[in-house]
Amino acid sequence: MNSKRNSYLSALLMILFSVSFSYSQSTTSKTENKSKLFEETATDSDYLMSIEKAGDVLQSAANDAEFEGNTFHLFGEIKRTESKLDLILASLKGANPNVRNQQMYRIVLKEIEQELNDQNKAIDHRNANLEKIKSKILDLRKDKTLFTLIKDTIRRKQFKTELANLKKRYLKTDSLMTKNQEVLNLKKRLTVEHKIAVSNALTTVETKLEKSGISILKKEYPSLWSTDTTAKKVVSHNIKAKVIIEENVAAYYLSYKAGGLITLCFFMGLLAWYISRNLKYLKSNGHAENLSLFNFKYLNRGVILPVIVIGLNIAIVTNLYAPALFLELLQLGSLGVLTILFKNDWSGKSMRNWLLLFGLFFALCFLDLFIEVGLFQRCSFIIINILGIRYGLVQIKSLKDQLYIKGFFKWASIIFIGLNGLSILYNIFGRVSLSNMLSLTAFISLTQIVALSVLLKIILEIILLQIYTTRIKRGIEKIFDFENVSDTLKKPFIIIISYMWLVVIASNLNIWESLRTSLGNLLSRPNTIGSITFTLGNIVLFFIIVWAAHLLQNYVAYFFGEIEDENEENINKRQHSKLLITRLIVLIVGYLLAVAASGMPLDKLSILLGALGVGVGLGLQNVVNNFVSGIILIFDKPIQIGDVIDISSESGRVKSMGLRTTKINAPNGAEIIIPNGNLLSQNITNWTYTDNFKLVDIAIEISGDATPEDINATILSSLESLPLVNNTKPSQIYYNSISDGKFKIQIKFWCSIYRTEETISTAKQVLFSNFKTKGVTFST
Repeated sequence: MNSKRNSYLSALLMILFSVSFSYSQSTTSKTENKSKLFEETATDSDYLMSIEKAGDVLQSAANDAEFEGNTFHLFGEIKRTESKLDLILASLKGANPNVRNQQMYRIVLKEIEQELNDQNKAIDHRNANLEKIKSKILDLRKDKTLFTLIKDTIRRKQFKTELANLKKRYLKTDSLMTKNQEVLNLKKRLTVEHKIAVSNALTTVETKLEKSGISILKKEYPSLWSTDTTAKKVVSHNIKAKVIIEENVAAYYLSYKAGGLITLCFFMGLLAWYISRNLKYLKSNGHAENLSLFNFKYLNRGVILPVIVIGLNIAIVTNLYAPALFLELLQLGSLGVLTILFKNDWSGKSMRNWLLLFGLFFALCFLDLFIEVGLFQRCSFIIINILGIRYGLVQIKSLKDQLYIKGFFKWASIIFIGLNGLSILYNIFGRVSLSNMLSLTAFISLTQIVALSVLLKIILEIILLQIYTTRIKRGIEKIFDFENVSDTLKKPFIIIISYMWLVVIASNLNIWESLRTSLGNLLSRPNTIGSITFTLGNIVLFFIIVWAAHLLQNYVAYFFGEIEDENEENINKRQHSKLLITRLIVLIVGYLLAVAASGMPLDKLSILLGALGVGVGLGLQNVVNNFVSGIILIFDKPIQIGDVIDISSESGRVKSMGLRTTKINAPNGAEIIIPNGNLLSQNITNWTYTDNFKLVDIAIEISGDATPEDINATILSSLESLPLVNNTKPSQIYYNSISDGKFKIQIKFWCSIYRTEETISTAKQVLFSNFKTKGVTFST
């Protein structure tokens, strides 16, 4: 097609811009009539307009054929893809056939394959644009006025200059289009060659992964007793070559994931700054020594190392298919930081056992990365496996006693011993790749559970630090029940840590991808019940979002220092109101997201809401009434957490407010649960709506030689000496009865409603003592 169109262009060029035309001056009447006809219908203006139109077409074609910035950006992407592919292909030839590297090669090769497909489409799109430009030029043949001008020798001489300029434009456009067409064809050929290379490399990687898979049990190497025992020289440059290859692969992956790693470092820096700010605030206010009361193990000795532990654990879980050198360096770095943290806290025996585990893991990584598969490597692996089995049976107990969570160690020990035993068997019978993979997984599963246990403890310490700092800022210095809070918060984090641990184990066993694919297929398969189509994934996602929303709204108060034992007199009602609104928003957003994630069509949802409306009319009206009443209470704020209220025959302090019920602490210690609908439909006496003070009264009798002025002075001085009495509001003294030497008096004064009985009792004692010193009889 291209050659055919090029021939059309050449023919058009010859027709348009030929210097000499053979034009016969026929004298027949027919020709003369035609000539006269043309002379009558075409003018100089028409010829100029036709030439101008052709020039505009050629200029537009030249502009469209010129490569723009995005095209040069495409060429740069093609160059970078080529460099990436060359590095992967070179590494693939020389690297050890470990599962980690093969997994990384597969992922990168698939991404390169997708990049090449996109680049190929982009090149095809630009080729199609060039074809459209050629079509525009070919359409000039339809201009009869231009062709008439070219045939007419006299007219052609008249417009010689214009036609010459038109020819220059054409030659420039044709040269540009030919050049760009050649460039695009070259890039197209490169992408096709690269796609073939990627396809072949993917086949090689898939074959190696299949050979190292658990399901393939045929021999990969000779059995251990059949291995050639002839001594082979270990040439140092072979190890150096391996090191260079692994370094190049790790360096490439580091640049490939640079954005994500920089983002992780940024957030870890923010976390370190936030923790340091809280610690600095406590230290400046003289409360830093109280952190020892919370059984802190890590934050009280610095911020940098705990934050590094968090960052390394996140990096390990988010880089499941990193090259072996990169991932094992992360693991070793994590173990090194943990060693520093354990140094001053663990017993000598536990520390020696930990360093032994560290050393065995380091030797295992070195053998896997830099030593060729042979008798030496295989025997070394078996020795490490035997030491690992002994470690799991005897020495692992000393580690268990030192860590925060101990329940996982039973399973960790079983996995560690079992995988080491299987590794020995597979190694003996020639399945070296599988044996090496099982050995690394065994040690990673054990070291990772230690790291995750420390991670959990650090996270809980950060939360407790936040709670304590917020309480100090609010003037609440009381040490709260941190153990109960830790036990409460530990449960959801254990679920997350368990997931992280299982993912790391599965990825090291090379089964995570297949498990995720199988689970994804199961969850995404459509199921139909009647006219409703759904997937298990949507249902699971619905419940996960609802669970997460309820979990978040339950625990969000902890991050603002809210603990139920806070000082009732200094309670921040405004903050409690904000938290209630925050919880409501979290629930509403969570349920909306859950409904959206469920994939339920809106027409089906309207049917469900209609059915719900019928249910409300039949039996759920009380539930809905309480729910709506709870929302009204949250926004209208007739009562707030901490208020002292009287409702019907009940009275007490509001402990908590939910969307359905409100809990009240009665003075006798009982907890009264009142539906929100009842609260909103009855008269409520709120003693603390405006402030926390209550007017109380004491009736007394005074007998003796005293005047009202002396009595008043004694009462006022006694009340002013009491810190529990609010002397900013004037006290009141009323004489109910006065007789010679006998007075019946009623005293009214303001005090905190939370300490009414205590204040009255103290006031009576002080009044009794003061009147007794004056020789006056006092009675109540």
